[in-house]
Amino acid sequence: MNINLKKILIKTKRGVFSENIGNNSSLLKGEGYDFLELKEYEYPDDVKNIDWVISAKLKKPYVKVFHAQRELNIAIIPILNGSVYFGTKKFKQELITEICAILGFSCIKQGDPFISFIANESLQLCTKKSKRDFSIHKMSEEIYNYKVLNKKVLYPKIIDEMFLKIKKKSTLFLVGDFFEIKNLDLRVLNKKHEIIIIIVRDKFEEEPTVLGNVNLVDPSSNLSFEGNINNNLIKEYKKNVKENDHLLYEHLQKCAIKFVKIYTHENPLPKLLRLMK
Repeated sequence: MNINLKKILIKTKRGVFSENIGNNSSLLKGEGYDFLELKEYEYPDDVKNIDWVISAKLKKPYVKVFHAQRELNIAIIPILNGSVYFGTKKFKQELITEICAILGFSCIKQGDPFISFIANESLQLCTKKSKRDFSIHKMSEEIYNYKVLNKKVLYPKIIDEMFLKIKKKSTLFLVGDFFEIKNLDLRVLNKKHEIIIIIVRDKFEEEPTVLGNVNLVDPSSNLSFEGNINNNLIKEYKKNVKENDHLLYEHLQKCAIKFVKIYTHENPLPKLLRLMK
């Protein structure tokens, strides 16, 4: 296993299980037990569950009855196309690996199984449903080493495949940079599952500087660009990014989908914890 990948796994596991964050720091919300009913106290009911307000009103001891909450179904889905092969502080692909590892360890911490896929031109199974550290290591290694160059994102296709392949109602974490989202439509998928979007970006992508004469290659299409990156070109580019993000945020808000943006220079864990509060 790559040394850098080992560092990511050690760092993310330590972060998720750290005592500094506290015992209730799981990213995944589950109450543990759901309230079912009140019933009159009978030995050997646990006195901790006595509802003292109701007992005082009825002049008899009543206890709260709970039933165990079912496990959450979690699907971790990194969207790995050519554009994640970029970064000034670290590559977006590396940050996506780190985020997915955090999500995986959070599942382990809470005792929920997770399944993972890799999405781009199709939806490919990465790891089967599991609660084991081994699956996090395997998923992280697959994501970190995945050959993203010349891969495009076909949103309609991968969303249809998510709908068909993920049978049970689940929480889907979609992790990617979400550029070129004109064909992104999550309305139908959102009716079946809970969707959480994690946008991964590099600051330079949103605030580029003048580069002068360059020869660039698009990592998604392999098309080359030779020309001058001047102020006019940057202005037009920024306008396109803002329009893309406006459409994205508007769509997510209409669907009531939670989302967060994490940059390559940031520690992802605090933002993920705030997102899931």
